[in-house]
Amino acid sequence: MTTVAQQTNIHFSHTDSTQAPSDHIWQIWTDISNWKQWDKGLKDAFLEGSFQVGAKGKLIPDKGPKSRFIISEVVPDQSNTFKTKIPFGWLVITRTLEVKDEITYFTHDVEFTGILKKILGNKLGKNYRTMLPEVMAEIKRIAESR
Repeated sequence: MTTVAQQTNIHFSHTDSTQAPSDHIWQIWTDISNWKQWDKGLKDAFLEGSFQVGAKGKLIPDKGPKSRFIISEVVPDQSNTFKTKIPFGWLVITRTLEVKDEITYFTHDVEFTGILKKILGNKLGKNYRTMLPEVMAEIKRIAESR
């Protein structure tokens, strides 16, 4: 199983499981134009080019300013990481898949970095952390309906 993050507003994760094939979760995660279907609070998202390391995109939240992100790591069908610049640091999102005994485990890890991580984690992370189980349940629902 995936290592569990500290469960604080600065670094937290949530793991869910499904009997849907792992490629269903991977397709949901890499189809950025449809993130708004399951990512609560996200009005829209765009990616310039294909889903690969170095690709850049834009997130448009329901509330707050637009932000840009960059895909910083991709292990096809296993994990991906993207990061968004925040004042004096990064918001880093890592998503991982693991299949064990025909069950797909999928994890969404969120970490604030930099000198303002405590302030931004407490301001933004608390809400993200509260929403994450609902977001993961929606991903599971979509994957199982395919």
